[in-house]
Amino acid sequence: MDRRHFSKLGLLAGAGAIAGCNNPDDRNISTLSGEGYDEPSKKLPVRDFDVVVAGGGTSGVVAALAAARTGARTALIEAKGYTGGTVVEGGTALHSYYNLWKAFPGVEKRQVVKGIAQEIIDRLTEAGGTSGHAEMSEGYDYDSVCTAIDTELYKLVTMQMLSEAGVFMALNTLLTGAIASKSVVKGVITESRSGREAFLAKSFIDCTAYGDLCAHAGADFTEPNDYPVCNSIGLANVSIDDYYRFLKDNDAISQQAEGFRSGINNQIIRLSGHHVKLPDEFSERAGNIGMSTTTTTVHDNYLMFIKLNMKLDKSPTDRDTVAKAELELRKRQYEAVALFREFVPGCKNAFIARTSPSLNIRRGRLIACDYDISHEDVIDGRHFEDEVMVYGFHDFAPRLQVRGGGTYGIPYRAITVKGFENLYATGMLITSDHRAHMSTRNTVCSMGQGQVAGTAAALCAKQDFGSRELPFDALHDQLERDGVYFEN
Repeated sequence: MDRRHFSKLGLLAGAGAIAGCNNPDDRNISTLSGEGYDEPSKKLPVRDFDVVVAGGGTSGVVAALAAARTGARTALIEAKGYTGGTVVEGGTALHSYYNLWKAFPGVEKRQVVKGIAQEIIDRLTEAGGTSGHAEMSEGYDYDSVCTAIDTELYKLVTMQMLSEAGVFMALNTLLTGAIASKSVVKGVITESRSGREAFLAKSFIDCTAYGDLCAHAGADFTEPNDYPVCNSIGLANVSIDDYYRFLKDNDAISQQAEGFRSGINNQIIRLSGHHVKLPDEFSERAGNIGMSTTTTTVHDNYLMFIKLNMKLDKSPTDRDTVAKAELELRKRQYEAVALFREFVPGCKNAFIARTSPSLNIRRGRLIACDYDISHEDVIDGRHFEDEVMVYGFHDFAPRLQVRGGGTYGIPYRAITVKGFENLYATGMLITSDHRAHMSTRNTVCSMGQGQVAGTAAALCAKQDFGSRELPFDALHDQLERDGVYFEN
């Protein structure tokens, strides 16, 4: 769907969003026809903020925290009843706080993402909800560390942090439209069981993963549909030690890490296996349902993520395509449990203890920003004058890696939405090249981008700057004060 067509639909949705009927007797059914329905107009209640963050997922949590802590009256709009997004629904671990030093002997070990992203881990550690930054003992040419988390504690911890920061959390609230005039977003339209509302603000950040806010506002976008979707499960009545023996007996271990599990250090918390070395029937059936062999855990009797992948023939923004996929993915989850019961010793009583409420994506809409990070920027380890964070993980490793175990920079221009003065895009929404996107979309990179966007949005709102008018030194200095790491 192109921008013009979507904007037209968004305008119609916006018209509906300022419509409704206070009294059933006021319904005007004469406006109903085979071509559509003209909904009677209605004045919406308005909420006023400095910064509005759309999407309370991986980057949205951090963006809202950063904005509020920088002094902005901040609202977070999230369609679900909790925060966390892909981190708690579709991932296997948080990738990655560190450079890929273990794959390059002699390279210095550096934690390259800090700030709020690290603070979340600190809080999870206090709650017993993370493995910590566990070093990989096998497969460290993919990542040097594995940071596994407890999905439910992540939700609790991040919601507590948002509450402590004074963020207005509009949970169970759907973003249905945008109020935009030329290059400026004035507000967004939301709907919840409390009714329709308009959230007005000076700065806006799209952290929806689907690019909903940007699309409603009329930003340029494409829909590459270049990834499979997934719905992962949490598997109970299992042991990662049993899974280890299954992989070990077949000489199939490709990744392994040890960290905190059930409060004890130096326990296995991550495993992955080579499909080709596993029993033929297991590999064939796992391949048929898109089941990854990678899993993590922070509990003795639980595998936090077993991921089932599926490629769609249309974009994941297509409702009807996704509806069919939701059923198919749940069939695949059932088959995954059967595989563990049949093939993995000690797992005969395994059952599904957690699923995501809806399928997870790796990319929905690609939003046009002022700078498009290239494949060469990433693997050559390029840095920029307007650099706002650095990153070193690549999900295609070891086939593609940042040169020499180093880092590359995320320029500020990469998150400012083209054609708009007060709109940012983060995480999955940026970077057109699939190869580069396999780095910039990852969880910890998205968290870092969230801190940048939230800080910048708050500074702009407080000083009445447009996103491109914000003095870069002021942004850089604030990020540095707030613990963001920069390469010298």
